[in-house]
Amino acid sequence: MSLPVKPWHVPPRLAAGSVILNSGLSKRDPDDETVAMLHGMAVGTYPFLHRIPPRQFVRLVSTAEIALGAALILPVVPTGLAGAGLTAFAAGLIGLYLRTPGMREEGSLRPTQQGTALVKDVWLLGIGLGFVIEAATSDDDGRPDRQAR
Repeated sequence: MSLPVKPWHVPPRLAAGSVILNSGLSKRDPDDETVAMLHGMAVGTYPFLHRIPPRQFVRLVSTAEIALGAALILPVVPTGLAGAGLTAFAAGLIGLYLRTPGMREEGSLRPTQQGTALVKDVWLLGIGLGFVIEAATSDDDGRPDRQAR
């Protein structure tokens, strides 16, 4: 029985997974200032999140990041599934970048100095989409679909 991971999947899965796992672990016991900052930024971009109490929101983000990081690191999780989670997570981060005032230069996609911290996560989106596209265009045995060749 083989694992649902190809050798070339390992480096990007470990790189993305370790960064996301560390981020989630770092949010497990945040101070009040960090809670307010994270919740405030998220609510400013995604207003529906105001219904979730700030500390509960950060706890949910922490748990989600730990779960996603572990899914990327553990080779038993199929790469397509881990890639779908990574794509959704990264799309949310890019949404923060695009919709938060002060992150981009006026009338441009170019980041301001403040925006660089968020826009750099575009690499996560690229990795996730690559995994999803490969899974969608491969047979169950991992070979490219005849139609995709």
